[in-house]
Amino acid sequence: MWPLLALVLGLVVGSFLNVVIHRLPKGESIVFPPSRCPSCGRRLAPMDLIPVVSYLALRGRCRYCDEPISPRYPLVEGLTGGLFLLAALFYPPSWEALWVFAFLALLVALSFIDLDTFELPDALTYGLLLLGLASAWLLSFPLPFREALDGALLAAGGLGLIAGYANLFLRRFQEGRAEVPVGPHQVHMAALFGALLGPGVGMALAFLTWALSARTGKPVVLPDRLTLPLLPLALLLAPTLGLDFLLSLKGALLAAGGLALAGGLYWAFRPAPEGEEEEPVAMGYGDVKLLGALGAWLGPYAFLALFLGVFAGAVVGLLLRQRKIPFGPYLALGGVAAFFFGEPLWRAYLAWLGLG
Repeated sequence: MWPLLALVLGLVVGSFLNVVIHRLPKGESIVFPPSRCPSCGRRLAPMDLIPVVSYLALRGRCRYCDEPISPRYPLVEGLTGGLFLLAALFYPPSWEALWVFAFLALLVALSFIDLDTFELPDALTYGLLLLGLASAWLLSFPLPFREALDGALLAAGGLGLIAGYANLFLRRFQEGRAEVPVGPHQVHMAALFGALLGPGVGMALAFLTWALSARTGKPVVLPDRLTLPLLPLALLLAPTLGLDFLLSLKGALLAAGGLALAGGLYWAFRPAPEGEEEEPVAMGYGDVKLLGALGAWLGPYAFLALFLGVFAGAVVGLLLRQRKIPFGPYLALGGVAAFFFGEPLWRAYLAWLGLG
């Protein structure tokens, strides 16, 4: 009965997620008013809101105005139900299973919002991060707290640096506008100093420039054309400086991740001024925050999720011949695959390389 109960619960949660996906990007309440037909505005009766069943019974049309109902609604419900069913096959009835249900529900909502808007709401990405850290703190699930925190920082730092290099190439090595008081420049600075002096010092120095930028109203940062080329050089020279390469790399990623997540949280409460022209970017920081949140759940397997997401996104982009695609759904797909199948996938990859 447990898998069946999980399936039904997933269908119901999926129905609620449809509301979240539709209303949250618009800044509307997800509780009031009650669900209505988007075409005629009529309030829907309880019989119209039975997940999947109502859509099939009504043949995909509104009972009141006969306008078509988007197949997105039963798709979200069925997908959420299927994911909950998958989780029930791995986890018996327990608190851990409930945490996993919440993890999956947030990923579904983030994926479809990103498909619609090319944005990942901070309320959901940081909610996913805090949920993973809280689960680690309270239950040591799915990771002990220290591993979950390190996983979040490493994953966010890694993708933040990838975004930094990609944006530098996109600008053809021209210096980008530095955000005041905090932005990617501090992330790149933190990585450089974290590689040389340790993550604590790297974060402290970057936070100092954040404070100085806030105080003066002007960017107090090192240019990307200096920090980003120096970082790989510092890592390569780490052994000659008496530093361990892997520890230097970890220091760079931890420091960068700390600044990326802290800076993103700042801008979540202090949105950028309206009317300011946005620079073209190869990758937004919403994806960085999402991977950081996945790191709290997956630890090092967050990088496997990133690899799977890049592969899936590349395949779909080539098939659909689209140059611009939202990356969030593919990161979420990679996250689900890594969460349930990360270890066997990694072992199979090592075996394919002849290292198993």
